[in-house]
Amino acid sequence: MSAVENEDQLRAKGYDKTPDFILQVPVAVEGHIIHWIESKASFGDECSHHAYLHDQFWSYWNRFGPGLVIYWYGFIQELDCNRERGILLKASFPTDIVTLCHSTV
Repeated sequence: MSAVENEDQLRAKGYDKTPDFILQVPVAVEGHIIHWIESKASFGDECSHHAYLHDQFWSYWNRFGPGLVIYWYGFIQELDCNRERGILLKASFPTDIVTLCHSTV
């Protein structure tokens, strides 16, 4: 089994709303655990971000737990206000990922 499942693989399993990637083994980004990644080829402005939160991100959070949204062209910094609730925003793929291991004991 792969450590990452992409959107096509998740849809084949019957998920209707899916992030771009589900991490089979969660990782830590800036001290926050994430289980999924959504990539947006856009700028995160207030209007579009709130629509994405309502239509996608909170659904992902409910199904899969906390996650990371990457806005390719940046975002309004004040919109990154849900970290403690489980949705992080970044402008690029993080380089400081810490992989968490599952214990076999």
